[in-house]
Amino acid sequence: MRSRFLQQRMAAWIRRRQGADRFPLRLVRRRLYILPTRAGLCFGIIVFLMLVAGLNYANSLALLLAFSLAGFALVAMYQCHRNLLELALTDALALPAFAGERAAVQLALANDTRVARYRVTLAEAQLNGSSSTGAAHRAATSDLGANATGRLELSVPAQHRGVVRIERLRIESAHPFGLFRAWTWVHAPLALVVYPAPRGARPMPAHPAVQFGETHRGAGDGDEWLGLRAFRPGDSPRQVAWKAYARGAPLLVKEYAASASRLRLFDFADLHELPVEARLEQLSRWIVDAEARGERYGLQLPGEQIEADHGPAHRHRTLMALALYGGATLEHG
Repeated sequence: MRSRFLQQRMAAWIRRRQGADRFPLRLVRRRLYILPTRAGLCFGIIVFLMLVAGLNYANSLALLLAFSLAGFALVAMYQCHRNLLELALTDALALPAFAGERAAVQLALANDTRVARYRVTLAEAQLNGSSSTGAAHRAATSDLGANATGRLELSVPAQHRGVVRIERLRIESAHPFGLFRAWTWVHAPLALVVYPAPRGARPMPAHPAVQFGETHRGAGDGDEWLGLRAFRPGDSPRQVAWKAYARGAPLLVKEYAASASRLRLFDFADLHELPVEARLEQLSRWIVDAEARGERYGLQLPGEQIEADHGPAHRHRTLMALALYGGATLEHG
């Protein structure tokens, strides 16, 4: 408890000292922090013991080695700090994800100096005042050449539907020798949208109208084979080319074209016998399947109606409405 209290006090002090961040921003000297790593502490203890022994036995060779190693550590500390100094952060983005999956937080970097940057790591994203490190995050590390740009992608767990506020990001580096770690915190206004998990086995309802001249992805009578595409999260397992996958091919999805596409209307009230979260998951399943088939679909929620359409923007809009249903946030998802 005491350790957590101190971490919160330190986080509050850093936020007051740095203020809110807006992209693009540059890592200037006053916002960089540096401390020895465990390896660096062990190295320092060894050098100190070597110095004491050299002084005790008046051994000039031991003293020379101790001072040489101390100078080496000082150079390593300078290089570690310099590895992040003046690095530019141009943008940050939190990609939407389904509940139960892992979401991606992306950070765009730019090195507009003639000095290459090595082992720059996006190590942590703090969510709503609580951070989970280690196995919960999959840190991303990259090297940036002189006058080069790059992108880091941190994988974080998306456990509940709703909007997850990302309070701050930690960028760090232990280059060149791992004796010191330099880091900084970025307080960027980021929000991660977590859709309801697409679950449920009920057949999709269909509106009586039929829209002609449309294209959809999904096998049916009179369908024309289009080909295969890479699997995307949320695709129906029924459309996966399992035979090709069994032969060692990557996970692919079958695409078809048809001369007509149904108009779907997904109504929250039609699933009245299910709990609220189960209703949202079934609606999410229908939306994902309808979009994968290229069909037009609309969504009816209590107090909100989204007209029929299709495409990535419409898919995001309908899934976002499900994610925000009932005012869901990280605490209430």
